[in-house]
Amino acid sequence: MAIINTNSNQTAELARLMRAEAESEGRLGMLMVGNTGVNRVIAECLDFKHIRSLPQMIYQSPGGFEAIQKPYFYQHARKKEINLANQVLKGWKYHPASYSLWFFRPNGACPRQWFNQPNSGQYKSHCFYQPAFKDCPNIFY
Repeated sequence: MAIINTNSNQTAELARLMRAEAESEGRLGMLMVGNTGVNRVIAECLDFKHIRSLPQMIYQSPGGFEAIQKPYFYQHARKKEINLANQVLKGWKYHPASYSLWFFRPNGACPRQWFNQPNSGQYKSHCFYQPAFKDCPNIFY
């Protein structure tokens, strides 16, 4: 059962986002992007207080994802990415993105903090950041 109400079109949008943001980092990298997106929908905190659906999360402006501005995002979702999107929608978590709300790809090492949020780890070239439990308890299910 999904932890977010969604439909097949929205799941495909999440799959496209995961691919566009992290295809070069493989299956696990895409799953971590998916974790971050799902966390934003359920967070009800910080920059994501009014985000309640996958489309709101994907197209959030400001604060959304760069990938939606690139033609690559608008390619058809493939079955393998849809399967990965379904995993994160079922609540599967992948460290260091398990409770992250942000990620980015720096030119060098991961900063210890990003916009006052602590680094939860790095996977390949992406750095992940999660809030404190007291600030966003909903993502720590």
